[in-house]
Amino acid sequence: MAIPRLQLVHIVKSFPGVQAVQDVSIEAYPGEILALAGENGAGKSTLMNILSGSLLADSGRIWLDGEEVDISSPRRAQELGIAMIHQELALIPQMTVAQNIFLGREPRFASGLLVDSRKLLQQAQALLDPLQLDFSASALVSDLSIAQRQMVEIAKALSFQARVIILDEPTSALSERESDILFALMRSLREKGVTLIYISHRMEEIFNLSDRTAVMRDGQMVDIAPTQALTPQMVVQKMVGRELKDFFPKTEAQIGEILLDVRGLRSGKRLQDVSFSLRRGEILGLAGLVGSGRTEVARVLFGADPLDGGEIKLAGQVIHPHSPQEAIRLGIGLVTEDRKVQSLFLGQSVRSNASVLLFEKLTRLGFILYGRVDAWMRGAISQLTIRTPNLGQKVRNLSGGNQQKVVIARWLSINPQVLILDEPTRGIDVASKAEIHTLISELATKGIAILMISSELPEILGISDRILVMREGRLMAELNRAEATQDRIMQAATGQIEASG
Repeated sequence: MAIPRLQLVHIVKSFPGVQAVQDVSIEAYPGEILALAGENGAGKSTLMNILSGSLLADSGRIWLDGEEVDISSPRRAQELGIAMIHQELALIPQMTVAQNIFLGREPRFASGLLVDSRKLLQQAQALLDPLQLDFSASALVSDLSIAQRQMVEIAKALSFQARVIILDEPTSALSERESDILFALMRSLREKGVTLIYISHRMEEIFNLSDRTAVMRDGQMVDIAPTQALTPQMVVQKMVGRELKDFFPKTEAQIGEILLDVRGLRSGKRLQDVSFSLRRGEILGLAGLVGSGRTEVARVLFGADPLDGGEIKLAGQVIHPHSPQEAIRLGIGLVTEDRKVQSLFLGQSVRSNASVLLFEKLTRLGFILYGRVDAWMRGAISQLTIRTPNLGQKVRNLSGGNQQKVVIARWLSINPQVLILDEPTRGIDVASKAEIHTLISELATKGIAILMISSELPEILGISDRILVMREGRLMAELNRAEATQDRIMQAATGQIEASG
């Protein structure tokens, strides 16, 4: 076999009270896509942050193309040809795409005093063109969608002429078309001898893309094997240390009367004549490609976007949620698609994040009744199996799955009638996904009406009672659980069938 492009040998890294990486060794080869799997907290990102220079290992050695290297900073990693595309985007919104790609490395003239703006745009556009993107190098990053910003990060990595590219959950915010473009690009880079390390929780991506799969658990390397020698079930079992029998556990709920009735919903140019109903105890899946209008429906129902036309009824009464505060008062909760930016106060405690909507109710003479707050919190932690050492733990230190449970706990504190879940398992490991799915199913059995938006078709098919499919701001299809398939959903989402009704 060829000389390894990359070797990490006996890597150790610990944080106060946590052994994040325990004596891990791994190698990767030129022209290989190596998948790195594991639950949140398994040590994957810590190991890759050491490789990319964001963290220093406590001990261990790294070789690159047969030469031992010292990676003391991200800049040093870039100089060595190692680029990492983080799940959390690191772009400057006020700058153009070109300025972000070549930040600190701009082509210059006049003895380096002035930036050559024309050459900067040309070089950036040359990187963007092979990606078949629908924006130019001169576009402001602030005007781009999350998916488009992810592709800018990929172009930025390519600008370093990288020998090793690490991709941490790169498709979490990409549409199917954008994901396909990314996968084609990865295969092309593999053919050119680039080494790619691919972190993903999506089994279908791991098995469609990777040559070998490495599995981590509790900071240790559990197994490294050719992907074709494994099955998704084997990978999951290695990740969680036990057999996970059901990816989509669903308890059949007693579906009751119509609770939410939406007719002719319109909002700007984003939503056009959207009508549907949602019953008590029902899980209604909302599918569609990125930009189809799914999140816009959620935002209008939650009072975050204006209702320009149509009617919304809740329990038979016409409502006009002009603000999120009003929607909350009506018993409507929204778990947003980006929990870290839109939902959580990362520097605050688990207690503060989960019980913030309770403080007004549990206040006497201007003082918060923390005893009652903590009593409620202990019940929520037990019900949702939130794993935290204590209520004062900062929420940024929890895994993605436990952060999402904290957000859900917040909305349960208002005893919601309607709970809207926008991408509820994005960026969450397989075992935590199963726990979230179980929780969603249990909430439905308690009579909560659930509207669930998801880009993952197996998830939509696995736990929805009915499925609505959107395209370009319109509803294209309504499918019951028995008739829904991935093919039928995609046909509707891509306009291959006419809009229903």
